[in-house]
Amino acid sequence: MRSIKEMATLAGVSARTLRYYESLGLICPARTESGYRLYGESDAKAIARILAMRSCGLPLEAIRRLHDAAEDDLLATLRSHLAVLGEQHASTEAAMKKTQAAICALERMNDMNAQDSFEEMKRQGIDRFEETYGVEARALYGDADIDASNERMMGLTQDEWEAKELLEDAIRVQLRLAMATRDAASEEAQELARMHRKWITMHWGPDYELETYKALVRGYAADPRFTRYYDSAAGEGATQFLINAIDEAF
Repeated sequence: MRSIKEMATLAGVSARTLRYYESLGLICPARTESGYRLYGESDAKAIARILAMRSCGLPLEAIRRLHDAAEDDLLATLRSHLAVLGEQHASTEAAMKKTQAAICALERMNDMNAQDSFEEMKRQGIDRFEETYGVEARALYGDADIDASNERMMGLTQDEWEAKELLEDAIRVQLRLAMATRDAASEEAQELARMHRKWITMHWGPDYELETYKALVRGYAADPRFTRYYDSAAGEGATQFLINAIDEAF
C-alpha cells in the first residue's frame, strides 16, 4: 500500500489531482484509522488507465462515464476517438495548406498592379470552384461547358465581378426575407428566384436553358455542400424553400 504522496510521485501527478479523481469517483483508496489515504495495486491500475485516457485527449467527464465500462466499450470509445482525431488532423492539414496558399497568393498580389491583382483574384475564385465542385460539375456538364464558364468568369470586368459578388450576398439576404413569409409563391420568394436565376446566368451565360437550370437547383437538395451553404444563410430548410420558390417562379 502507498501513501498519497508516494502514489502521486509514482503516477507523476500532484496529490491534489489524486484527490480530484477521487471526488469524481474514479478511484477509491482505502483509509487508515486516522483517515489517511492508502493506495493499492487496483488504485494504481485505475490511475494508469485514467492517465492513459487523458493522454489521448479524452475529457474527464467521458472518462468518468467509462470508469465502470467493460473493456470492449473502452476500446470502442478509444477507436472512435482515434477516428475523430484522424479527421481533425486531416482537416487541420487541409486548412494549413489552404492558408499557406492564401499567404503565397497575397504575397504575389502585393507585387502586382491593380489589374494583375484583379486577374489573380479571379483565377483564385475559379481554382476554389474547381477544387470544391469541379469533378462533379465536369461529370455532369462536360469539360467544354465548364471551361466556357471559367472563361466567362475570367472575362468579367472588375465592375461585373463585384456585381456578381454583391448579387450573391443579396440572394442570401433575400432568402431570409422570403423564408419569413413561409410561402414559396410570395412576392419575396419570387424575387429570390429571379435574383438566383440571374446570378446563375452570370456563370453559365444568358442562353442557359431553363430546364437545365431547374435541374441544377433541384440537385442542391442532394448535395450537403449546397444544403449547408443555403441553410447556413437562412436556417434549416432554406435550400428546399429556394427550390420550391424557383419551381413556383419558372
